[in-house]
Amino acid sequence: MITLLRTYWSTFLTGFGWTILSSCIALVASLLIGSIMAVFEVVPNKTLRTIGTVYVEIFRNIPLLVIVSFFYLVIPMYVVKINGFTAGTIGLTIYTSAFIAETVRSGIKSINIGQMEASRAMGMKYVQAMRFIVLPQAFKVVIPPLGNQFINLVKNSSVLAFVAGFDLMYQGNAIASQTFATVNTYLIVGAFYLVITLPISYYMRHLEKRLA
Repeated sequence: MITLLRTYWSTFLTGFGWTILSSCIALVASLLIGSIMAVFEVVPNKTLRTIGTVYVEIFRNIPLLVIVSFFYLVIPMYVVKINGFTAGTIGLTIYTSAFIAETVRSGIKSINIGQMEASRAMGMKYVQAMRFIVLPQAFKVVIPPLGNQFINLVKNSSVLAFVAGFDLMYQGNAIASQTFATVNTYLIVGAFYLVITLPISYYMRHLEKRLA
């Protein structure tokens, strides 16, 4: 295993870098989109509630690979040319944002409705009350499940391997096919994923204790 790692260190590192890049982009984008959709699901406006609900129900119940394949195969045929990395990252973002939306929505619902009513009574608009009063408290409540979603996002980034996304799993597949050292290759790939996910897990626990 040590010899394999030394020989293909640059290849593993390249895949590791692409995985981190895709995960970071998808994490930020899915958190933003998911939070917006969560707010849509609870606003008084029926149209926005419908948009939020439909978005979550559709993308939460479609397999990630199907979403990624759509962006990789269909979008380039009829809309615009995009590579596997872009298609995979977009698909990962959309898929994860649906789960984050449900997580954040549950956090919003856990906040006493009296806080929103008191904020409105003090002259704040609905958006202001949601942004400055409700959402900050909701995010504190949902830190543990959000951490799980972030970890799942990193692991799900391996779907890029199916669309030539140059990620860690893609490079691992290439190395395994060249060397036939399947077991050792995927043990190394798994170790690289742990390098990403374990710090996220420990940080989210630390953040949860600190905010508590």
